[in-house]
Amino acid sequence: MAKVIASSVRKGNVLDLDGKLAIVMHAENIHPGKGTPVTHLEMRRIADGVKIVERYRTTDQVERAYLEEKDFNYLYDDDMGYNFMQPETYDQITIPKDVIGDQAQWLQEGMTCSVSLHEGNPIAIELPQRVTLEIVEAEPVVKGQTASSSYKTAKLSNGARVMVPPHIGTGTRVVVMTADGSYVERAKD
Repeated sequence: MAKVIASSVRKGNVLDLDGKLAIVMHAENIHPGKGTPVTHLEMRRIADGVKIVERYRTTDQVERAYLEEKDFNYLYDDDMGYNFMQPETYDQITIPKDVIGDQAQWLQEGMTCSVSLHEGNPIAIELPQRVTLEIVEAEPVVKGQTASSSYKTAKLSNGARVMVPPHIGTGTRVVVMTADGSYVERAKD
């Protein structure tokens, strides 16, 4: 365990709160006009999923848990969770569905993800920043729309909906950000 000042804690960090691990979901440093600057942390306890909100003075010390980062390839999902394989050792792990959460829609077979392990247990996962998917359904273009600011809804091969420029049609492969599901560009492949 390493002690760090509260103002340096970021989203995705794992803290040790009196022996219980909690992952930081949102971190914000607040500097009021009067008074002491504070760090507002929204966390989720890993053991039971309980949401915790804490406020620390920006100079307070908090304990950051030591995590081991390893790359795993996504294989498939089942009732137990999402199954991954470590490419060098072929060790397989199952990550519970609540650890991955909303990001699961972006998982693709063979995708390499960075998994954070604490004492061998997976507690957090980081997907690649971008994924390439095919558009299976797109709204027709409305004549007279200017291309600069108009976007239309399109359905991707994974079932997610994304806003794309009017020139993008069904069957086009596009690059999407995994963090917020926003369109980046037409795929170059």
